[in-house]
Amino acid sequence: MARIVMKFGGTSVADLDRIRNVARHVKRETDSGHEVAVVVSAMAGRTNELVAWTREASPLHDAREYDAVVAAGEQVSAGLLAIVLQAMGVNARSWLGWQIPVHTDNAHGAARILEIDGSELVRRFGEGQVAVVAGFQGLGPDNRVATLGRGGSDTSAVALAAAVKADRCDIYTDVDGVYTTDPRIEPSARRLGKVAFEEMLELASLGAKVLQVRSVELAMVHKVRTFVRSSFSEPDAPGMDDFDNPPGTLICDEDEIVEQEVVTGIAYARDEAQISLRRLADRPGVSAAIFGPLSDAHINVDMIVQNISEDGSSTDMTFTVPSGDMEKSLSVLEEAREAIGFDVLQSESGLAKVSVIGIGMRSHAGVAATAFKALADKGINIKAITTSEIKISILIDGPYAELAVRTLHSVYGLDKT
Repeated sequence: MARIVMKFGGTSVADLDRIRNVARHVKRETDSGHEVAVVVSAMAGRTNELVAWTREASPLHDAREYDAVVAAGEQVSAGLLAIVLQAMGVNARSWLGWQIPVHTDNAHGAARILEIDGSELVRRFGEGQVAVVAGFQGLGPDNRVATLGRGGSDTSAVALAAAVKADRCDIYTDVDGVYTTDPRIEPSARRLGKVAFEEMLELASLGAKVLQVRSVELAMVHKVRTFVRSSFSEPDAPGMDDFDNPPGTLICDEDEIVEQEVVTGIAYARDEAQISLRRLADRPGVSAAIFGPLSDAHINVDMIVQNISEDGSSTDMTFTVPSGDMEKSLSVLEEAREAIGFDVLQSESGLAKVSVIGIGMRSHAGVAATAFKALADKGINIKAITTSEIKISILIDGPYAELAVRTLHSVYGLDKT
């Protein structure tokens, strides 16, 4: 017998038929004798509808009331799944974030989980009860419901798994695992059997949409073995009840991966913008003068490249931001022009970031050179490069994104079994 947390996203609980299918997945695990908690998202499209209502009610709404509205979507899903499970003879009960409780900070709309008291859930497991938990929500220090930001149900599931010391956290979604790249761009992309936490963190932060970044961070910190599985597979299909090796992708500690590939996957992100400040004084504090105001404006800066003039008197600073934040970034920098001291402010939107990720890169030379040559052979110009131990990110013109992904996927042999 094991303890499992199962998470189902919005497409998996989009209507009553799909909720009944989810219930069959849950019943399969309970019939195998496992203790089960289920975390659910709102029905597909429901959160967007609730968000739109709050904005229509008032563009400048109270974030606490926003949370009160948008948290209702998960409440509906949890209650309906509990009702369906009960009708199937499964002892189930729905739980909202404040009932567990899931304690968060006071950042309404983007709260972070501080602590989960799972003792009552564990006691109910001993009585054979399935806990159906509303994801995406918790209880803030002001004793009001607080939501975790978009994609927060993944985070809820991993945090709950850590709190109840689950043997595994299964994230059910509309894909059957993590692939070497987006199969919609490269049909030869392969499903990966295992991915290290660090690799998944890079993949998620660099464009892969399978898991929310904060959920991967939590899984890595608390060593929560996490399976990415498809909720659209038949619950009684062969292998679905295999506890040790179910169909899907296991996100786990690097030590569990015996054969470490040099490159695990290729991720990409569109709609990147590049901003350059020319002829800055090369002095202490200039970087803080640039990136401090951007941070205060909640603008996420990514790739940063600095070039110092030959005589050392001036420098150029180039960095990237999401295209949607470009105009805001330019406004912030113009306001701080005197403190920063730049001569020229330049910008370019419509760019793409393509990243090569793999823990095997730590011990192999020439990985970057292979990427640069392959892109050059296809006539793709590189605008900026950043690297880490297990990642190379390359900034290119947006129209070349798909060609770059297919080229890199092939040159590293990821299209081969």
